Amino acid sequence: MERETTPSQSEWMVMEVFWANEGSMTAKEVIKKMQEKSDMSSRMVRVLLNRLWQKGVLSYTVDEHDLRVYHYSVQKSKEECQKEKSRKFVDSYFEGSRKNAMAALLQSAKLTEEQFQELEEILEQCKEKDEK
Repeated sequence: MERETTPSQSEWMVMEVFWANEGSMTAKEVIKKMQEKSDMSSRMVRVLLNRLWQKGVLSYTVDEHDLRVYHYSVQKSKEECQKEKSRKFVDSYFEGSRKNAMAALLQSAKLTEEQFQELEEILEQCKEKDEK
């Protein structure tokens, strides 16, 4: 079985903090930001940081003045994680058929005329990209 490399739902919440912030953050800084948004315990945030590091989504350096402090940095952008998550979703639930996944999503959505226009533009851009 393939090793998981994308954030889970709770890990995604932690990553949202990183993606909204420029530069590295300590666990203490992440915990403070998370406690503003949820009731997640500091221990749980530390567990999630470790999991994200194991998945390669975050990296860390040890503080030169205090070896107990880690500075975490983003290794995968939100867009990279979204693409990987989407690919895995399609593989898991639609047997790898992107067409069937798109059809299911479109058929279950109520879209405005403007949203249809945007989707048509996206499809045209994808088509042009594939033709090159």
